[in-house]
Amino acid sequence: MTYRAGIIGAGGIAGLGILGMHDADDIGEKKFEASHAGGYHATEEIELVAVADVDEEKMARFGNAWDLSEDQLYIGHEAMLENEDLDVVSVCTPSFLHNQHVVDAAQSAASPDIIWCEKPIASSVSDGEEMIEACDETDTELVVNHSFRFTTKYQRLRQLVQEEDLLGEVHSVATQYRMELLRNSTHLLDTLVYLLDARASSVSGHITGENEAIDSLDATQGVDDAAGGGFVIMDDGTFTTIDCTIPRNDSSMTFQFIGSEGKLYLNNDDGEWRYWRLEDGDHVEADLPGIEGKWTWEQDYEGSFANAACHVERLLNENVENRSSGEEAIRSLEIIVAFYLSEYTGGQIDIPLERPLRDVEITSW
Repeated sequence: MTYRAGIIGAGGIAGLGILGMHDADDIGEKKFEASHAGGYHATEEIELVAVADVDEEKMARFGNAWDLSEDQLYIGHEAMLENEDLDVVSVCTPSFLHNQHVVDAAQSAASPDIIWCEKPIASSVSDGEEMIEACDETDTELVVNHSFRFTTKYQRLRQLVQEEDLLGEVHSVATQYRMELLRNSTHLLDTLVYLLDARASSVSGHITGENEAIDSLDATQGVDDAAGGGFVIMDDGTFTTIDCTIPRNDSSMTFQFIGSEGKLYLNNDDGEWRYWRLEDGDHVEADLPGIEGKWTWEQDYEGSFANAACHVERLLNENVENRSSGEEAIRSLEIIVAFYLSEYTGGQIDIPLERPLRDVEITSW
């Protein structure tokens, strides 16, 4: 069976190419694996049949790169959703537009079974909750593209921590990653809640105001999204420190977990993952069972898009659990919002957020 896919937003993550990740001369000219279009291209049963954007020049370049005809390119997402019968819709627009585009797609005549939305889920918790509600009401599965959930190494690591008690009771986690919180650091925070299978209960945060994306994206206006971090008490009692203030060129995504049965160190820049088992009061280094080879951005991260698209394909074909639901995506977003609330109020923020606080919007791209 062939399933029909459409994409809202013809930018870099959709398949056009991202400056900094790809050579400038290749953007709009090559097919990039690390994209939604690249993910669909890797499946056996999903065919990309339509793309929508408000920028005609960008769409033309996208269509040229992905061999789409002129009648498959739509000015504005409304036209695509009115004219196409789609099984899956990707939402690859800036985060402040996710709410409108996901809700519109879920309620549209295109009637998709699945919406594959880029991270973060939204700019405010209430927007994310509205997206989840709209998808629930239309029986649409919402998959949020937190990429690390779609890598085999992290899936196996979660099994080791949650099902095989690799660390025992986790006491403390220390993390570091690059700025900015919504645009980049959502990866780290989602990975944290994914591996711990926990939700924040109390947050204290700091926002630096620094934002590298203004230069890298050649942006014409500023946004709230910036470097920051703080400490988070999870609902399982784990104490976590978050440092997402590091410039991209100096970045090192690291995690250090300390538990009652051992400790774990992950460094995604050089791919070094190390584990020490606690034996009679001594830490003894041991292999991570079922995880072979180093983590690499080229294979593990870039391959996650194909894995995610194949997961979408399985959701269309089988009754399987959604690996990255909207409800899961809310857990990282509410930590980010709480960092900002803590910075501006000078206080500690409890989660779940009270209703007025769920409306606080953090603008980003």
